Amino acid sequence: MQTTRQNESAEDAALPVHWHKRVLMLAFPIVLANLTQPILGAVDTAVAGHLDGPQYLGGVALGGLVFSFVFWGFGFLRMGTTGLVAQSFGARDDDALRASVLRALLLGLAIGAAVLALQVPIVRYALVALGGSAAVRDTASAYCHARIWAAPFALGNYVVLGYLLGCQRVRLALLTQVFINVVNIVAVLLFVYRFDWGIAGIGAATAFADFCGFALGLALLWHLRPRGLAPLAWSVLFDTRALGWLVAINRDIFIRTICLLGSYAWFAHLGARQGDAILAANAVLLNFQTFMAFGLDGFAHAAEALVGAAAGARDRHAFRQAVKVTMLWSAIGAAGFSIVFWIGGEWIIGRLTDQAVVRAAAVRYLPWASVLPLASVAGFLLDGVFIGATRTHELMKAMAVSIVVFVVAAWALAGSLGNHGLWLALAIFMVARGITLAVQLPEIERASCAPGRG
Repeated sequence: MQTTRQNESAEDAALPVHWHKRVLMLAFPIVLANLTQPILGAVDTAVAGHLDGPQYLGGVALGGLVFSFVFWGFGFLRMGTTGLVAQSFGARDDDALRASVLRALLLGLAIGAAVLALQVPIVRYALVALGGSAAVRDTASAYCHARIWAAPFALGNYVVLGYLLGCQRVRLALLTQVFINVVNIVAVLLFVYRFDWGIAGIGAATAFADFCGFALGLALLWHLRPRGLAPLAWSVLFDTRALGWLVAINRDIFIRTICLLGSYAWFAHLGARQGDAILAANAVLLNFQTFMAFGLDGFAHAAEALVGAAAGARDRHAFRQAVKVTMLWSAIGAAGFSIVFWIGGEWIIGRLTDQAVVRAAAVRYLPWASVLPLASVAGFLLDGVFIGATRTHELMKAMAVSIVVFVVAAWALAGSLGNHGLWLALAIFMVARGITLAVQLPEIERASCAPGRG
């Protein structure tokens, strides 16, 4: 037994070069794909920031938060699909893989239809809860009612992306994300500046891009379908045990995501109480956090695919190597983001808005945007590890503890330190996410790679 443990330690310490190559080949296209998302957000912010009045920038900020709840709240469709597909991929079970994708796709389309049916109360009550001035809420409402028509397509795109990541088809994942966001950027410029649709044009452009992306995604699913399988029976597709597991995974991830998005909503709410200028400045700086999050999530997505495949194959050594190598490269990426934000942050702010009062406020709080990548890195990466292992209940519990820490810290520090206290509380929240996941990691590794796990 002692010899076995020594051999495992020696293998783990070696971190073979092929693992670094494998991680980078998976992560780099995902990083590029993810970075197209904040570029799009930055374009939306820049377009709104050059309209006549801070209410437009605030409207895009609040409208974006609404869709963080409406769409990203159902991000379990992407994450759950990645974990299930990755494990089927690692176990080389094409039948289970196909069934998992189709179940998730049907669920996404059903949820999207429900969102459309309930769009009026969703938008109304969400904007009231987020706060802001009447002018900001009016512009946010116009944005939301234009964008919400993308609901079924946006959620379907999550499933397609989850499938591609789980099967380690990262170049196709890059292709689909770049396609969606290029269409979106072209459409937002056309709808706002050519058709003069104003803030509604920004939302309509996103809806149009999601529709085009879903059409491409369906074509890819058909092209990549496993060949030679027997026709899928309805009894298999609606198997109660498999559906129960799917619901449990998605429920846990949904609650975790709502907690995460709730933290940003609380952040925006406390910022809005300090005035439209602070709300707009925080919105500008959150673009830095978004750039960083999507960049580091590339390594988290690589961890999802590699950890999921290792769990499916019951390979503990592969599990450890996936965690160690993705964590190493994620930390390097976080340090790079911090340096870039520290050196070039003021220049970036100047590109996002030409309003002097918003620029001045954003520069004042810029150091916090430079600190957050280092505070966030462990939590972001371990999210991917737990999702790949489909240990979503533990992920949910860790997030619940972290958001309690954040709400208490934000309430206390924002009252005494103003907006600086609010940003400090956000940094504390990110550190808490990493700690609450790290303490559970040894047990997750043991349980995920145990023989006969099911």
